[in-house]
Amino acid sequence: MTGFWAILLKEFSHIRRDRATVFFTFMVPVLQLIVFGFAIDVTIDNIPMTVLDLDGRQESRRFAEALVATRTFQVVERPTDAESFRRALTSGRAKVGVLIPADYSERLLRREEAQVQVLIDGSDSQVATTALNAVNLLTTQLAIGRARAVAESLQLAAARNMEGEAAVPIEARARLLYNPDLESSHFFVPGLIAIILHLVLLFLTNLSIVRERELGTLEQLFVTPVGRAALLFGKLTPYALMAFGELLIVLLAMSAIFGVPIHGDLGLLLALSWLFIVTVLGLGLFISTLARTQLEAIQFAFLVMLPSVFLSGFMFPRSEMPVIIRAISYVIPATYFVEILRGIILRGADFLDLFPNVAALAACCAVILYLSIARFHKQLD
Repeated sequence: MTGFWAILLKEFSHIRRDRATVFFTFMVPVLQLIVFGFAIDVTIDNIPMTVLDLDGRQESRRFAEALVATRTFQVVERPTDAESFRRALTSGRAKVGVLIPADYSERLLRREEAQVQVLIDGSDSQVATTALNAVNLLTTQLAIGRARAVAESLQLAAARNMEGEAAVPIEARARLLYNPDLESSHFFVPGLIAIILHLVLLFLTNLSIVRERELGTLEQLFVTPVGRAALLFGKLTPYALMAFGELLIVLLAMSAIFGVPIHGDLGLLLALSWLFIVTVLGLGLFISTLARTQLEAIQFAFLVMLPSVFLSGFMFPRSEMPVIIRAISYVIPATYFVEILRGIILRGADFLDLFPNVAALAACCAVILYLSIARFHKQLD
């Protein structure tokens, strides 16, 4: 570690003069957190819907109003003919089309099965799934309500509740834990912190070392009486400290702007964050040993970043991925840090709950640091 403090002060001096690096480290992550935190929202409301009501009586209007009352749908057109109804769907102005037949009310009065045709645009699978679930749930509730009313009038019911009223025989009472309001930001923002930290650290580290190699200053450092470990850790320590400061800022922004409380141990969260910071620093160092120019470093960084975003479980559930793709996700450090962040922040998990993810992240850290230092030593030699 000979010469560690000299390299550390030299690197801090360089960072102080490089205002773009300081801005990229502290301001850009906050801007990214705000923009993506508000932009990424899987809650789908107000799906445009067209309604062709051939019945036009109270029961058919009640059905259409019940769909709107779910706040999942919004009526954008009420055509009077089949061609206009079809055009609304094919043009994309409406994603859902509801066709109520002319005998809808009469069938209900005669206590016959009344059918409503619901056409859903499947080009967007997420919107289509939401619409299909909402329609099925609403029709089930309306059907149960009518069946309960008939049972009361006949004084015959399959089951009765505590008040003696007709009820369904089986009722499941679900309770939402950790995110009862189903806020998308509560799920995405903790994972977004891991991705932002990964992005900033990766670019800072590999560009710093490659830039010095391009300028020739890295070779000059090789001939100084500075130990190899001192050179390595002296260059990486300032970025680790900056990353920790960045983490504190985005955690504060998460709580203040998005209202996401930290339910678990903050000390444990910060300690495990250091493990992730060291891992990504090592990954950036490894990329810097592969790249000869800053352009190559950026290309390698993007090659690493894309799997981290799409395969880490930040956006898509890993359980739904094919076996081969899921196997790849196990070698991505962000996979485990995303789970650690969501576990501590949302579920209040402790170290024992998170031990498998912590152990896997530690293994990734050890392997990446070993490979990085080994290649860095070879270049020094």
